[in-house]
This record gives sequence, structure tokens and C-alpha cells, in this order.
Amino acid sequence: MQQQMMESTRKGCWGEERVLRLLRRRGWQLVSQRWSCRYGELDLVLEKQQRLLVVEVKSRRCRGLDHWGLSAFNKAKQLRIMRAIGCWLATHPDFAEHSLELVLALVPLPPSRNTLDWIRIDNLEIEAAD
Repeated sequence: MQQQMMESTRKGCWGEERVLRLLRRRGWQLVSQRWSCRYGELDLVLEKQQRLLVVEVKSRRCRGLDHWGLSAFNKAKQLRIMRAIGCWLATHPDFAEHSLELVLALVPLPPSRNTLDWIRIDNLEIEAAD
């Protein structure tokens, strides 16, 4: 079981680094990586020109039943992320005036040659941290 967790963590880190390299080439600056609170973890938080980009990364070796990780981004996961964003904003007040965007990055792992998919999550309802 621990071996599976280590492998899953390794794949997740690889996917996050791939996304981070791509976004840095597009001018985004990393603010937080694998930031966690009691509600969950934010994979990547980046900033560019008064904009915040929160990226949830799902890395998979093949499409499988969860469609590259899309199915893992269910309503419960979305709620945890929204609460974690609220907590992050409470601890980073300098970013309170930035616009915010949440994106799901679906990252195919090698040997897949599929491209990375981006899904923008609209209608953000961030919950304030307690």
C-alpha cells in the first residue's frame, strides 16, 4: 500500500512540474506549491498581472475509467478546493484584490503522447476561512 502511495505521489509531482514549467514559460510566477490546510491541498497557486491562477493537477498514465482524472474532480473535491482557496486567501491578504481563476490540468504521463488538457472551472464560490 505504501509503495502505491509513493508511486502516486511521484506521478503527481511529475505532473505538477510539467504544468509549472509550461505556465512559467507563459509568464506566471509561482506563489505556492502543495499548500495545505485542514480543508485540503492546493497543487499550484500562481500570479501574473494582478491575477491568481489556482491549478488542480491530475496526472494519469492512461485514460481509464476516470477520464484522465476528470472524474476525481467531483463536487466534494471542488468544495474542498474552494474552502482551501478561502483559507489560502485568509493567510495571504496581499492577494485579496487579485482576480482568481481555478483550472483543472489533466496531465497524461509517459508513455502517452496525448497533450495536456485545461478545464476552466467557472462560478467560483470561495468560502471564507473560519
